[in-house]
Amino acid sequence: MSAPLEWLVLVGIGSPAVLFALLAATSLVNRPLPERWTATLAGTAMTVACAALSLALVLHRATGTGIRLLTYGEWSASYAGGITLEFLVDRLSLAFAALSAAILGVVSAFSNRYLHREAGYNRYFVLLAMFATGMLLVALAGNIAVLFVGWELVGLSSALLVGFFHERPAPVSNALRVLSIYRISDAAMFSAAVLLRHLAGTDSLALLFSGVSVLSTVGLTQTSATSIAVLLIVAVAGKSALLPFSGWLPRAMEGPTPSSAVYYGSLSIHAGCFLLLRSAPLIEHSVVARLLAGGLGAATAIFAAITTRVQSDVKSSLAYAALTQVGIIVVEIALGWYRLAFVHLAGHACFRLLQFLSAPNVLHDLHGMEDAIGDRPALAGGLVDSVSGRMRHRLFLIAIERGFVDSILDRVVVDPFTRLTRRLTTLDRWLCDVVVPAERPRFAEEGEDQDE
Repeated sequence: MSAPLEWLVLVGIGSPAVLFALLAATSLVNRPLPERWTATLAGTAMTVACAALSLALVLHRATGTGIRLLTYGEWSASYAGGITLEFLVDRLSLAFAALSAAILGVVSAFSNRYLHREAGYNRYFVLLAMFATGMLLVALAGNIAVLFVGWELVGLSSALLVGFFHERPAPVSNALRVLSIYRISDAAMFSAAVLLRHLAGTDSLALLFSGVSVLSTVGLTQTSATSIAVLLIVAVAGKSALLPFSGWLPRAMEGPTPSSAVYYGSLSIHAGCFLLLRSAPLIEHSVVARLLAGGLGAATAIFAAITTRVQSDVKSSLAYAALTQVGIIVVEIALGWYRLAFVHLAGHACFRLLQFLSAPNVLHDLHGMEDAIGDRPALAGGLVDSVSGRMRHRLFLIAIERGFVDSILDRVVVDPFTRLTRRLTTLDRWLCDVVVPAERPRFAEEGEDQDE
């Protein structure tokens, strides 16, 4: 059963990768495919990927082989530690990969009609194929190199889709903000990879995610295991919009509705939760990491639950509602409820996908409901509604300002970094003896003497 499983996993990941390469190549030579061809290829690739990964999951469950590491050779064999294409296969990774492929297939079919005759139709499907490839690499990564490549593809495609309507300044500005937060997440992920390679002498994830004792198998000390776990939590916080990085989430709603559905409602925002599930054997050895993850998850859930009640648009309200559940999932992982966390993740991803895709029809449905009952439907009460007086006003101010997260990050991180870069620029000019050009001479006005 080894060969069929290897081929099914390779086909599952290779289908969106081939789609990405084909659509990107035609775009680079300025010969984009017609919409009909693009839609057919995208639908076929996602269907093949979903079918192959689902069959791989069934085959894996039938044989009961447990955790397996599939190796497809080295891409760089010029030295002893060449980059190896490895996939870690078990029930968790195959289930999440099959779920991701199914959701991407639904979004692909919806996007075909939603973006019909849109100027950036082909560009959208290039980015969607890039995202699909990245998500499947994250789900099935067997070593740090494969995980990091998938992590980067997910982040880059996400930021580019936020700025999809680049003719307006707001999407471009928000895309740069999202990309900046993702850079922090990527830096934490890269630091964890370097630290793991340096301390453990390996970049294989099979040893970390296999469920055996990490300290005895890999040779990590308690301090080094805590350091790697904390860096992974920081990477997850940036990708899944946990506090204090939640400010980018409403900015990401500038992209098309299908991309919001697949990124910030169903898959991308849950990628960090999945990474925490995979690294649970490592986090279990660090009380500091478990407390940090639980604290961030609980604080994010409370913050998002309050903020979502005051949003004036549907997509932002749904985004913060999704963030509430993501915070709860992180708390479940910190408590060790892994099976419950994965069921919660899968169910919530499907539910938010439906909500985001139907978001454009919400107002139409609401008006139909009002016409049917003859009045506006009553709003359900909650904990915030029971608070009165000065505390209610404070909660409302915090919610309407989205926790002042952007202001705090600007003051603590962005402004000092900007001042530092300006001083370094001045120092560089001084060291290089750069002379600021003098003001350009004023040309003589019409009727004036040129000699003067």
